[in-house]
Amino acid sequence: MAKAKVFLVEDDPAQADVTSEMLRKSGYDVVCASDGISAIKMIKASRPDIILLDLLIPGLDGYEVCRWLKLEEATKGIPVIMLTIKKELSDKISGLQIGADDYLPKPYDELELNARIYASLRTKSLQDELKMKNRQLEDLLYKVEYMAVTDALTGLYNRRRFHDVLTKEFERSKRYANAFSIAMLDLDHFKPVNDNYGHQTGDIILKEIAKILTKSIREIDTAARYGGEEFVLLLPSTNKEGALNLGERVRKTIEMSTFSCIEDRGVTASIGIAGVPDADITTEDTLMRCADFALYQAKRNGRNRIEIVAGKDLKLTPDNP
Repeated sequence: MAKAKVFLVEDDPAQADVTSEMLRKSGYDVVCASDGISAIKMIKASRPDIILLDLLIPGLDGYEVCRWLKLEEATKGIPVIMLTIKKELSDKISGLQIGADDYLPKPYDELELNARIYASLRTKSLQDELKMKNRQLEDLLYKVEYMAVTDALTGLYNRRRFHDVLTKEFERSKRYANAFSIAMLDLDHFKPVNDNYGHQTGDIILKEIAKILTKSIREIDTAARYGGEEFVLLLPSTNKEGALNLGERVRKTIEMSTFSCIEDRGVTASIGIAGVPDADITTEDTLMRCADFALYQAKRNGRNRIEIVAGKDLKLTPDNP
């Protein structure tokens, strides 16, 4: 508190000298101004800890200066103590209504002035501490929320978050009859990579694949790690042909990418695509089953390829319940 910077706005030179000396004796740094316009400019530049504001000053009076300070984002948190020879209750109420934190009539006692400054600074300190703790709490809540919906390894959304987005997008697609597609992607023969090079190498590759997916999709799309070496892309306002074009770009990018941790071999991916509108796909579960079956077909038909499955194709499978 003793090192706080006090800004004094006082047009009477003698009174300004007396008050400044009084404050300096108490250990405060003091900056002075004698009129309203200069005070506003200097307060913006110096950012004091507290303002002692005479009500009757040239140019803008104390009311106008206080009103301006309390409207400005940069200065509204600085405590203002009004100083005035006016002692009517209405004057005090007017000052407090426009944002003054305290009101001290002249002539004021040195001990009372110091006590009021100390009380205002203490209140400001507690408010600042509360704001800081609120920011810390907001940051913590954001981190917790981020961790709850994000895959820790790749930084993509996790399976839980993907299904939340899928539910919303599927309902939106039904309501507005918009095209909507899903692309499921699985890395081919990835188990030997983990077995031969170690899981740390496998993790590096998974993170690189995640970067490829993130760079390949639009802002409205969603990429998620679905589990293990399996990923999924959610593509709003995209028909199956559009999803096929995107999937092919992703497949080629992965095939042509080189990974320094496994220079002696490459990585490929199989992709399954399903989408709506489709008369035989009426639920998001059916849509996911179609995409999963399409991925199974891509694996069975030689890997490093893309297959598209419609709802009617799923009905023809022998293991369909």
